[in-house]
Amino acid sequence: MTNGKDSQRYEILRLIATSAYSGEKLADAAREALKKSSELIGLAAGTLILWDDEYKPIFNVTFSSGEREEALLNELEQELFAGLRKKRKLISAYVTFGGQQPLAGFTLPVKIGDEIIGAVIGLQPGKRPLVGEDVFLEALTAALSLSVFIDRSKTKDKKTQMDAVKATSASVNHEINNPLQAILGIVQLLPKEKDNLDEETIKKLKVVEEAALDIMKVTHKLMQLDKIEYTDYVDGSKMLKLPEDNESV
Repeated sequence: MTNGKDSQRYEILRLIATSAYSGEKLADAAREALKKSSELIGLAAGTLILWDDEYKPIFNVTFSSGEREEALLNELEQELFAGLRKKRKLISAYVTFGGQQPLAGFTLPVKIGDEIIGAVIGLQPGKRPLVGEDVFLEALTAALSLSVFIDRSKTKDKKTQMDAVKATSASVNHEINNPLQAILGIVQLLPKEKDNLDEETIKKLKVVEEAALDIMKVTHKLMQLDKIEYTDYVDGSKMLKLPEDNESV
């Protein structure tokens, strides 16, 4: 049975994808994404890290419920994840810890093409395994990769920027649409079993279906881009003009 959290997951992804093209600062977009994700799935802290060729951090944005939680996440990064990346080329991991205060943590790669240029890490208190949120967390990381990619491409010429947009759009289309297809298959099938579902559940399934279809429309429009144009956003900033708004397409 689904609930309102399903639609919230896809709303977070949609907001990240939109902010990447709206001119919003990377740090602000990343912090808001981490905040909403933490509230949704119960993370105590989350961080987006970008590094140089020697894995030295050059960008770090964190959202946490408190200083202690942020310190614990930093310890997990320094004591485990950072060392394994350097020594064992760690790409991703979900880990759990026992004791009087059980914890779960994860690290997932931020990529530009095949190059790993950072990570999203998170910490969750309690016994609930984070691996149960793997589809959402991996889609979240792909969406943040989009924000990073667009932010870096702003300093390049238009041709390079267009290549970056297309490559990122293809990555987002793949990373987000694949899990969405699986979700759509479920939410579109379940309502057919009306005898086993109440009206409220069917309505919630419809909300999830519509949210997933809206996200797929956005990724499809990104794939159609053949030039970069901007339009005004509601707060006076700029956002990318998508194909359906462009008369020349």
